[in-house]
Amino acid sequence: MSNANTQALSDAGVSIWLDDLSRERLTSGSLEALIKEKNVVGVTTNPSIFHAALSDGESYAAQVAELAAAGMDAEEAVFKITSDDVAAACDLFAPINAATNGVDGRVSIEVDPRLARKTAETIAEAKVLHEMVGRENVLVKIPGTVEGLEAIAETLAAGISVNVTLIFSLERYRAVINAFLIGLEAAKANGHDLSKLHSVASFFVSRVDTEIDARLNAIGTDEALALRGKAGVANARLAYQVYEETFTSERWNVLAAAGANAQRPLWASTGVKDPALPDTLYVTELCAPNTVNTMPEKTLEATADHAEISGNTVSGSYAEANAVLDALAALGVSYNDVVAKLEVEGLQKFEAAWNELLTDLDASLKNANVK
Repeated sequence: MSNANTQALSDAGVSIWLDDLSRERLTSGSLEALIKEKNVVGVTTNPSIFHAALSDGESYAAQVAELAAAGMDAEEAVFKITSDDVAAACDLFAPINAATNGVDGRVSIEVDPRLARKTAETIAEAKVLHEMVGRENVLVKIPGTVEGLEAIAETLAAGISVNVTLIFSLERYRAVINAFLIGLEAAKANGHDLSKLHSVASFFVSRVDTEIDARLNAIGTDEALALRGKAGVANARLAYQVYEETFTSERWNVLAAAGANAQRPLWASTGVKDPALPDTLYVTELCAPNTVNTMPEKTLEATADHAEISGNTVSGSYAEANAVLDALAALGVSYNDVVAKLEVEGLQKFEAAWNELLTDLDASLKNANVK
């Protein structure tokens, strides 16, 4: 029986995806339980998540030994291991995928973060990952960098569903939606069935508050301190306004008539970092139809335990959200500087996690060969 709070969130049009995946979660039945009890209808992954998963050597020991015996290096092995986990999760979510006509039951796998500034290489790897997982309900994650925009369009044009990640700014979000539309227009011209293509745009939330609140603390005035914990929600709400405007346009209507599915906003980085803020802030305040909230398990459990779901808390909040950003600008907090810094830091974090993952896996493969 599903939890009342997570059911209410689902009823409000929010798809709950878990921001975590591991072999242990798959084999223990933990993920299956969250599907049944907490309304989880999808999974997202990233290099940090897979690094944490593979640090549990016991769950992967047998496969690492097999890959070592086959002579695979760490680069090859990491794609084999992660694509196997994602494929298994896709199989688990296949009934949900079928029941929702492909909208949910989705599992994401990310291209090598070291390719985030390399367009052609990202496109090539997206196609390889899609082939390796071999499941219709996989989403290939591509960072929404400037260089990633063409990769997003080309990957969709090839008939591959995409999760655009690491979006922080409204300007970039508009560019991501444009890349999505370009991709669908090309996919249509290429003869692909648009009804089979799906996409989400992952708009990061808590990291915006972390960066801006640090700047507000440094300013230290009562006016500045009163704005803490408000920027992340305001920024995301204005992203939803962009979504509402774009997916009622004439350009979109032409694609929709051909069977296309709208690119849904996905709220990412929804674990609250500041203990002074409510731990369900980025759930209750970003409740809106046709959105995805991808939660770390801690946030999911807090939502199930005590979140107060009160329907759509986003539509109609745009004047208030703009007022927050205007107040920040008046205090000298540069929105453009913040979002540019967050993109660079986000890429650095994922690249560092990827390199650590390769280093650890290389050591495991060598140890397996010694044995």
